[in-house]
Amino acid sequence: MDRPVNDHWNPAQYDKFKREREQPFLDLMTLVRPAPGMRVIDLGCGTGALTRQLHARLNARQTVGVDRSPRMLADAQASALPQGLTFEVGDIGAFAASDEYDLIFSNSAFHWIEDHDRLIATLVAALKPGGQLLFQVPAMHHDPSHTAAEALTRIEPFASAFDGWHRPQPVLSPDVYSRLLYRHGLAAPTVHLVVYPHVLENADAVIEWMKGTLLTEYARHLPPDLFPAFIEAYRDRVLAAVDHATPFFFPFERILCWGQKC
Repeated sequence: MDRPVNDHWNPAQYDKFKREREQPFLDLMTLVRPAPGMRVIDLGCGTGALTRQLHARLNARQTVGVDRSPRMLADAQASALPQGLTFEVGDIGAFAASDEYDLIFSNSAFHWIEDHDRLIATLVAALKPGGQLLFQVPAMHHDPSHTAAEALTRIEPFASAFDGWHRPQPVLSPDVYSRLLYRHGLAAPTVHLVVYPHVLENADAVIEWMKGTLLTEYARHLPPDLFPAFIEAYRDRVLAAVDHATPFFFPFERILCWGQKC
């Protein structure tokens, strides 16, 4: 897989909400049907800390964690790893294999990839017969935390700097994912829409949350000296659209999918 460039991910910023980000991974992991000697790939593995848990829980023969950010993987690649666990930098959008894996796992990464019909077909082709595909995607594209950023791509001085770029929105509805999984050869797929009830210190915490994920993509397409102004304009729009209760209730929608290759 191709090595990415323009790495704006920050592990420290991402981990400010470590506990909240872990729960969907743990819920997804409970859907795995373990088998002896599994060969596993975790696409979009972030810092790799949770990939370690997956590898240990399954007692997998081999697990590889892939992430496009060298900064996110730096600690994992520099540390001592258990037998069979490795990490590599790569663009999961370029992933391709044939009948190689017992489990393809991805937690909160596929919303960065366009054309999920094609993506799911590619992933199913990479599974061995009986192999499992599990993934989770955020479904927050309707929320002010996301719509505020997209609105700013059409407003100066940011519109000229973005030069026509808009962040794609590839996430589909749960029923469509269910149909795609079945169409591409996964028997009796299971798809859940889960609302995670996060309670944050205040509404400003939403901006800190998004600085660790969503806003990294906007940073990649803006000149560095303009990004602080973008953040301030984004903060103003988000805070104008939500209540200011303290603590702040932040329901976060995610879609969890499982299927097994026939």
